[in-house]
Amino acid sequence: MRRLLLTLLVALGLPAAAQDSDRPAVLVADDLFITRDRELVAQGNVEAFQGTTRIRASAIRYNDETGALVIEGPIVLNDGDGTVILADAAELDQGLQNGLLRGARMVLNQQVQMAAVQIDRVEGRYSQLYKTAVTSCKTCNDGELPLWQIRARRVVHDTEAQQLYFDDATFHIRSVPVFYLPRLRLPDPTLDRADGFLAPSIRTTSLLGTGLKLPYFITLGESRDLTLTPYLSSSTRTLEFRYRQAFTNGDIEFDGAYTRDDQLPDETRGYLFGEGSFELERGYKLSFTIEAVSDSSYFTEYGYSDEDRLRSDLTLSRARRDSFVRTSLYNFETLRPGELNSTLPTVVIDGEFERRFFPKAWGGELRFGLEAHSHWRSSDVDVIGRDVSRINGSLKYLRRFTHRSGLVTDAQVGATFNFFDITQDDTFAQNHSDIAPFAAVGLSYPMARREAGGASQVLTPVVQLGWTDGSRLDIPNEESTRVEFDQGNILSLSRFPRPDRRERGTTAAVAVNWSRFDPNGWDTYVAVGQVFRSISDPAFTDTSGLSGVRSDVLLAGQIKNNAGLSLTARTLVDSDFDISKAELRGGWSFGKTTVEGTYVWLEADTAEDRTEAISEVSLDGSYDINKQWSASADVRYDVQNSTAATAGLGLTYNNECVSVDLSVRRRYTSSTSVEPSTDIGFNIGLRGFSASNGTERYERSCGK
Repeated sequence: MRRLLLTLLVALGLPAAAQDSDRPAVLVADDLFITRDRELVAQGNVEAFQGTTRIRASAIRYNDETGALVIEGPIVLNDGDGTVILADAAELDQGLQNGLLRGARMVLNQQVQMAAVQIDRVEGRYSQLYKTAVTSCKTCNDGELPLWQIRARRVVHDTEAQQLYFDDATFHIRSVPVFYLPRLRLPDPTLDRADGFLAPSIRTTSLLGTGLKLPYFITLGESRDLTLTPYLSSSTRTLEFRYRQAFTNGDIEFDGAYTRDDQLPDETRGYLFGEGSFELERGYKLSFTIEAVSDSSYFTEYGYSDEDRLRSDLTLSRARRDSFVRTSLYNFETLRPGELNSTLPTVVIDGEFERRFFPKAWGGELRFGLEAHSHWRSSDVDVIGRDVSRINGSLKYLRRFTHRSGLVTDAQVGATFNFFDITQDDTFAQNHSDIAPFAAVGLSYPMARREAGGASQVLTPVVQLGWTDGSRLDIPNEESTRVEFDQGNILSLSRFPRPDRRERGTTAAVAVNWSRFDPNGWDTYVAVGQVFRSISDPAFTDTSGLSGVRSDVLLAGQIKNNAGLSLTARTLVDSDFDISKAELRGGWSFGKTTVEGTYVWLEADTAEDRTEAISEVSLDGSYDINKQWSASADVRYDVQNSTAATAGLGLTYNNECVSVDLSVRRRYTSSTSVEPSTDIGFNIGLRGFSASNGTERYERSCGK
């Protein structure tokens, strides 16, 4: 019996035959007997099991002397790994490696179906299918043709190489032949990676015309691969590429393109993006990023990136429970109109170290930090070519006391030391240094309340009194030109983003936080805060919300519910109830619709290089029309100037055998190097074959 089942497995070329050879076999039938000719016969609802493999047939006849095997259908074989074979009848020879299946249908990995008049098994490895129709569309017994299919005179399935070879293949959409190929090779669905073409795409732009992208995937071993994508249109000849490699301790990836086009006919254009990370010994991590482009308008014309400032870096870091160390080398390149790389800090060296100690004798926490920074401009012109280096350190002691009444006291005391070296600027002395002691005490009193319905509220008033000694050094503001006042730094002793600036004098911060959590409904969070100081700080701009001796009132909040609605808002309001900054973000998912949006208001401020106010709305949404069709749209609108910046529409169709993407995008903005343009994209991919598979699996039932 066991030999009979193994014969079936090997003859049908299933890998489960080798894997399950040591497992017990079970044969079930209405009748089981041996004839006078020593022929084993199982007939009537025959089922054979071994491991995950299952065979069903009307009858099985096996001659032990000749090795002949005859299976009467209908035959259904399932190997448990996704391969299913259906046939009307089967005959196998004495060698058990060659056979014939009539009226057969083979389904690979529940994705690709191959129907043939006849299947020949050759050497236990190859399946030759004659007069074959191949598709990944679900076929039903209603006479309707699949959306697409490949018809071939012969298809050879190499189970070892996991490849499908087609002879005289014709691609059909419904019953219409579209194109013919005398030879065609495709990977079967069980193959993870294989050389071959991927899904093509069509891109039409007002600048480059209509072009075709045809990617080709190349395997370079088990841990490397390369994808080359020629992009050809009437105005461009571009070769895109992507290289990936995995190592035992990390991975790298490079993306780029090489272009010759009509936009700049005498120049070679292109870009290169790369990134990688590696886990080193003793917990260190090495990472790098490369961003480079030939000219400032390349990304906008070709749509490879929205970046207008490029950053390349090399970073070595290690994070542990009580320590952190990092050192980085950066290179910046601006693509913004009106900015010159020679007058901007393009080469930056940055490093930091922090260590925490928990002295048992004192309690609390002792924290030591050290930061080094240097940036360099390529310009040799005095003042605008200024280069700066600095070293900043801090030592502080923190302690929290929780009283029986529920009052919480947070205390800290310490000092910072700072060294600066300024070159190529005669308006400032070269060397500067100082030591600035500081101290702060904060009080908070969290109060909780539980409602009858299960919701809970927490109200926490907070007040902090802080002091920082000394006067600010006479140095240029190189790094803290943009200050954000929010609920994350309202209790900081210095709200400047970098240590080249630090608030001085006495400050007081007051805030109230309120939150309500309802497991059955709305969750709400509100924060209100304001900062008072003994002396005003001229380094704070008017729209930062922190200028003068009294800051603007910070209002922030968030609401969300179980129905998919969420809103987050933040604004700064001065004593005259004028708003200098405001931000609103929201999203709502209901039914088949998802909508997200952002509104930003920034008052004009020349100190922040903003000559006019910014008022901008961004909206994007999607709608699932049905199980297969979905639509999307997005728009970015400049309310201040009553003009649209960008707008886009998308339409997607997905089912179990095909995916189609259509997108239209319009960019309205222009500059000296970039003109407004329209971009139309069209992608179509056949599902089922491993080279074109997506990560999602779509299923369809007959009649639906």
